[in-house]
This record gives sequence, structure tokens and C-alpha cells, in this order.
Amino acid sequence: SSLSPNRSVHKATVRAGGGMVASQHRDAARVGAEVLARGGNAVDAAIATSFALNVFEPWMSGIGGGGLMVIREPSGAVHALDCGMASPAALDPADYPVVPGVANDLFPWAAVEGDRNVTGPLAVAVPGLVAGLGLAHERFARLGWAALVAPSVALSETGLPVDWYATMMIGHAARGLARWGATAERFLPGGHPPAIPLAPGVDSFLPAPALTRTLRMLAEDGAEGFYRGRLADLIARDAASVGARLTADDLAGYRARMQAPLEIGYRTATIWATPELSAGPTLADTLGRMQAGFTPAAAPDAGSYAATAAALKAAYARRLAEMGDVEGGRSIGCTSHLSVIDRDGMAVALTQTLLSVFGSMVTLPQTGILMNNGIFWFDPEPGRPNSLGPSKRCLANMCPVVLQTGDGRLAAIGASGGRRILPAVTQLTSFLTDFGMDLETALHQPRIDMSGGPAITADPRLPDDTLTALAAVAPVIPAHCAVFPHPYANISAVTRRDGQCEGGSEPVLPWGDAVAEAKVAPAA
Repeated sequence: SSLSPNRSVHKATVRAGGGMVASQHRDAARVGAEVLARGGNAVDAAIATSFALNVFEPWMSGIGGGGLMVIREPSGAVHALDCGMASPAALDPADYPVVPGVANDLFPWAAVEGDRNVTGPLAVAVPGLVAGLGLAHERFARLGWAALVAPSVALSETGLPVDWYATMMIGHAARGLARWGATAERFLPGGHPPAIPLAPGVDSFLPAPALTRTLRMLAEDGAEGFYRGRLADLIARDAASVGARLTADDLAGYRARMQAPLEIGYRTATIWATPELSAGPTLADTLGRMQAGFTPAAAPDAGSYAATAAALKAAYARRLAEMGDVEGGRSIGCTSHLSVIDRDGMAVALTQTLLSVFGSMVTLPQTGILMNNGIFWFDPEPGRPNSLGPSKRCLANMCPVVLQTGDGRLAAIGASGGRRILPAVTQLTSFLTDFGMDLETALHQPRIDMSGGPAITADPRLPDDTLTALAAVAPVIPAHCAVFPHPYANISAVTRRDGQCEGGSEPVLPWGDAVAEAKVAPAA
């Protein structure tokens, strides 16, 4: 539920020298920080953290999904990496007949018979995350691939730690999870969401032995093995056994892409974002409108909030018309973001996703991989900019960015939350650049969401004159920050200046946090 207006949440950021990792799960960030302490760079740490999230946040992302990444080298060269999902070559739009109504999930497309584009095997797209991690490793990493996958192997042997938040996330989706045998076996012991241990010092875990075997094979065979080789053969057979259209040829033909990033000049800052089928182009549009729309004062005020809302409203109208997204949608934060900056100034912003919470809800039984529902990114009605079709890349809302402020601060930023990601990243960028906030202040500054719907969601802590100014742009819906669903997206970010890092995550996110390289003991 929403926070009482008489209650507030504060989460201190982490400040330290050396490198730092911020993630939606603190223990995953710790894995990355330990890699930094062993001499790895930001890409090494991002890869290890990404694999650890398979264990700690399986409903948000994993090797059955895709992602987008921005990498800044210490030299200042910046790269964008697209490892988003793609539709299988055998996809037939006729398998997704439109019926009266609206889809009941992230995007209010026309409904499809049986929600088969939302859950189940026909919702599965070709996963790209492992290919992206492999390409980043090949180009930029210092440590061996096996050493970066190894922590996730050990963690998966123990399994997902069960606490109130894990039980809540599983309970939220329990009805859907129960439909798919291997998924129910993994997340619903005895047919029910796992019980929370109540006795002090008593821990409970949900192991995933099939996933452990798969991660071990990935450590041995490299990223290539996911797409070509013994693991790829197992995945293809697994997919066929559950009725997915994903084939060995789809896997063998998939390639992650290294791209030139969008370089966005915003006042005295430079922002690097992902191009093409992401939120990057809409971020560039929004920031351009904001630069023309207000002159920063000492702190955010009614004018800056109203101009931000107007910029988001106009930029989303353009996105909806030209890029194939749709108006509306109900996002509860079904993605994971991690940010890393190392001691040498290499920065990585990586956003990865299964799309919906628990993706397709289908777990491949032999390999233990929870699969995405990337097909839901496509409009099921023909003749639209983003209509269903075979062998097509998916349009994504992910928006990882690296930015350099005019005063010399480097930042890696991103968020989870579907369509709400872009407004969150936009505002944090503005708070850091327009108003010179430190990260802790910026993460606690009240935000708005204007992501294509008819109304602005606004934090009621905003002053009355700001709420009045927002109402002149669009109707205002007040919403306090809440753990679940979170109305403003969940940010994870790291900043660095003069050798000192500051990292943190969304204040109400119970698992998210940053871990500094200096705060962990190097592994033996």
C-alpha cells in the first residue's frame, strides 16, 4: 500500500573510493563489488552481477531474457550494446487472434485469445542477454568468463533466499505460475508460495538444480554455448517440448549488436543513451524540450516540474505515433537495472528484463531457464509500426544511460518499471545536472510520472503550487511512493567525481542497494 503521509522512508547512499556497484538486490551488487576487488573492471562486475540476478531476482530478468547496455571506457569512448529479444522465425501472426477487450498486463494492446502473447510458450521470444554479456566480455573484460559466472553457480546451488518480499512477488503471480509444471515446482513448494521463516537465524531457500546445471555449462562453454553447442541443443529441445516457437536456428542466428550511442547534449552535460528500439530517442526528445522549456533555479520548482511534464507529454505523443508503443499500460517494475563505475572511470549501465513479471511464466524443464514473454512487446493488430511478425527485434522501454556533468561528475543510471523508466531517468538526470544535487538528495526528491497516459502521477509531497502547475498540463493523480507496485520506477545509480563514488537505489525498494569495492574483502 502507499505510504501514510505521516511516514517517510530514507535510504542513505554508499560513498567510498575505488569502484562501486548498484543493483536492485544488494547481494547481487556485492558479487560485482567482489569482482572489482579482485581486479576486474566495470564490465567484469556487470557480467557477474547480471548472472547473480538470475538467483536473487528471477522474476525480473535472467538468461531467458534480453537487455540494453551503455559502456564508457576510461578513455572516454562510449558504446551502446543491444542484446534485446527478437521474435522467432517460425512466428505466425495467425497464432495470435485478436478478440474483444484489452490485454491485461503491461501494454493495453487489443486482447489476444487466451492471452497467448502474454503468458505461455507462444509468448517466448529469442533471448539475447547472454549474447550481450558475451560480446561485452570479448571486447572489454579483464577476467575470465568462467570466473564471472562461477559466483552465480554457487548461489543457485543454495537458491533464492525467501523473505517477505520474495513471498510477496511469488504470491502476486502464483495463479499464473501454477499453470506451468517446472515453474510451479521451482517457486510454489507444495503448491503454495513459500512460507516466510519467522524464527531468528532460520533461513529458507528455493534451490534451482536445473538452472545450476545450466549455469555450470555456461561457465564451461562460454556465452557462445547458449546459442550454438550442447546447451543450445538442450534449450531448443526444451522449448519444443513446451510448445514454444524458439528453435536451434533462432539461437544460432542471434547476434548482439555493438552500436554507436545516442550522444545527447543537455545544458552543460553530455548523456549517452541507447539508440533505435529503446527509450533513448524519446529521452533525447524529452531533454531537448526541457532545455527550451525552463531555466533552472536553485532547486526544482513549479516551473521546472511543469516543463518536465509538458516535455514528457509531447515526447511520448511522438513515440506513440512513430515507434509503435501504445497509450496507457500498467507497469509494476518488471525489469532489473544495475550500474557500475570502477576505479579507473569505466562506467556500465545495464538494464535487463524478461518483460512482464516472471516473463512468460514458462520454465524450460531440463535447463531450468525462466523464459521471457518478449512477444508481448509487439502489437497483435496488423499494419501498425510495431506489429507482430517473424524475426523482428522488439521495441523496448529500457533506458540505461551514462552521463558526464559540466562539473566533471560521471554517472551510470537506469531503472526498472516499463514505461515509467524514461520519466524516472529523465528526472534524475535533471536533478543531477540542472540542480547539482548529490545522488542521495536526487533519489529522495519527489518525482512525477507522465508516460503516455492521459494523467500525471505526482508525489503528494510536492508543494501545492507545483501540483497546481502540473494540473495545467494534464490531470493529476496523487500517489505516494510504495514498495509494490511502485508508481515512479526503481532507479539504481552510481556517480563518481575526484576518485570518490556514490551509489544507491530507489529508497522504497527493500532489496536494492550499492556496494563499494572498498567495503568487501578480496576473494582468495
